[in-house]
Amino acid sequence: MRNWKFGIGPAVGLMAALAMAVPANAQEEDRVSQLAQQVAQLQAQSQAARDRQAVENLFSRYMYLHNAFEDEQIIPLWAAEGTPGMSAQYSNLGKYTQYDKIMEYHRGRPSPIGKLLFHYVTTPVIEVAGDGQTAKGLWIVNGLESGLTAPEHAANMPDWMFEPNVEVDGKKVWMHNVYLKYGIDFIKQDGEWKIWHFHCFETARAPYSMGWIPFAAAAQDDSFNFDLMYVGDDGAPVFMPETDEPATVLNNSYRTDTAQHLEARIPEPYYTFSETFSY
Repeated sequence: MRNWKFGIGPAVGLMAALAMAVPANAQEEDRVSQLAQQVAQLQAQSQAARDRQAVENLFSRYMYLHNAFEDEQIIPLWAAEGTPGMSAQYSNLGKYTQYDKIMEYHRGRPSPIGKLLFHYVTTPVIEVAGDGQTAKGLWIVNGLESGLTAPEHAANMPDWMFEPNVEVDGKKVWMHNVYLKYGIDFIKQDGEWKIWHFHCFETARAPYSMGWIPFAAAAQDDSFNFDLMYVGDDGAPVFMPETDEPATVLNNSYRTDTAQHLEARIPEPYYTFSETFSY
């Protein structure tokens, strides 16, 4: 009997120890699982923060190049040719969906003597998709555009384009303040962010001596105002190519006969692009 008692005692103790060990191991596994989830969450947040910074840098890089008339260097910032759904829009005349027409805006831009372009970006609202494959950004942009135009070219342009009774080196002077919003969708390709959908919402324009209200009254229905792409060498106007599709998201440029509204939607959190809108 003594042997039996001594034999059962250690067994009972071992079973008790095992019983106590199971909850401890389960708690340890739960704790490890929680830590793994927290690490994964932090990694996702860190990646989203890096993506947001990359998107903001991408658009700022675009604007630095555009201000310096280095638009050819902007072309690689766009998604690759053949990417489905690429688009660009600059007015209510329509949007561009063919790659060559989208790139035409950036190709062959001159840097005329006496011309100054200076846009600066502010107030970014950026959302990176939960799946990390796309992102949306909305910016307010302010700045100026100015240059000189030879008389033979100025004769074919509207009077509101130029400062009255001002000439420099025998050329007409144009100096405009511009107020814009840019709504852009980005897509990640081969680990790098690229421009996918691009929409410039011109809000108002103000020739220096005129102001935006008189300008709107004079130019709000003038097709020259919508169709001008840039003023080229020696001040010759260069116009936008024919659009590929009608505009579905309209600009709400300032007019004297309408009210302002939120035409450029503010990005909101989303997981995948099918859940959100397109600029």
